[in-house]
Amino acid sequence: MASTLDIRRADERFHTQAGWLESHHSFSFSHHRDPGNTHFGLLLVSNDDVVAPGTGFETHPHRDMEIVTWVLEGGLVHQDSEGHNGVIYPGLAQRMSAGTGILHSEKNDSWTLTGGPAHQDPVHFIQMWVIPDEAGIRPGYEQLDINGELDRGGWTTLASGMSKHADQRAIGIRQKHAALHVSRIRPGETLPIATAPFVHIFVARGSVELEGAGQLSTGDAGRIARAEGQRVTGGPDGAEVLMWEMTAAVSAG
Repeated sequence: MASTLDIRRADERFHTQAGWLESHHSFSFSHHRDPGNTHFGLLLVSNDDVVAPGTGFETHPHRDMEIVTWVLEGGLVHQDSEGHNGVIYPGLAQRMSAGTGILHSEKNDSWTLTGGPAHQDPVHFIQMWVIPDEAGIRPGYEQLDINGELDRGGWTTLASGMSKHADQRAIGIRQKHAALHVSRIRPGETLPIATAPFVHIFVARGSVELEGAGQLSTGDAGRIARAEGQRVTGGPDGAEVLMWEMTAAVSAG
């Protein structure tokens, strides 16, 4: 069967405005419910979040989920009940496996300084959730700076559970049917997208030309079923693009 392409524009996303938080949701999330838009492939959540300085997500629980966070601007402080903590910054790949249960908080890095916020800069990040291969695994955490790989151009495998990426992935996820790739595409640079049953392309910033679809700008996404290696080309100012490659989908049940 031929590929099918579903373009979702930035302004079509669900929107949450909470004063300290501005969030755009690619799929149903929190009180935003659409039975026809709950996931694509194995990707359940793709939230585009901006958090004000001196604020953030207080400690809250997760269970049986692989959570990948990618920071675009600023710094995000992570702390969890397994003892992991640190600041996530642009180019640092980070994954948290919720497994049997984990508590964590995420805050603008100004939160860590006493005497009030040390700066007035927001933190902007994309957070993505995929289901794990199996429920009840031990919670885990992994991170790695991949700025050097990104500077070389092309696609960098940010996170993967696929065996074919075992020697080239930055960090692992507990899902053998999914991989996340990222590229800071230069102006005019052309890259092939993955050939896979499900491919989700998200333009985090900038613009690209996606073969068969035309221009995708910041916040736009393409959901491609039975992807056949279509090409994507950087716009006049280049782009930062996240690409999920998936060989399975969430079961209907």
